[in-house]
Amino acid sequence: MATNKQSKRPTTTLRCGTIKATIWQNGSEKGPFFATTCSRPFKDQSSAWRNGTSFGLNHLEALMNVALRQESG
Repeated sequence: MATNKQSKRPTTTLRCGTIKATIWQNGSEKGPFFATTCSRPFKDQSSAWRNGTSFGLNHLEALMNVALRQESG
């Protein structure tokens, strides 16, 4: 069961301002591949942390920055 928990951990997380890009390694018959999820952490009305997946115009530069860092890094 420990292996299952390890496989659910992200390979890395990149941040730019309020934007977070999480990189996951997945396996397939052809070998490993990587997928990325982008999110915007925020506190809801009850002060609990949530991750939003919609972005406004003011988030586009930060999204671009984490995508470029992912490509080069």
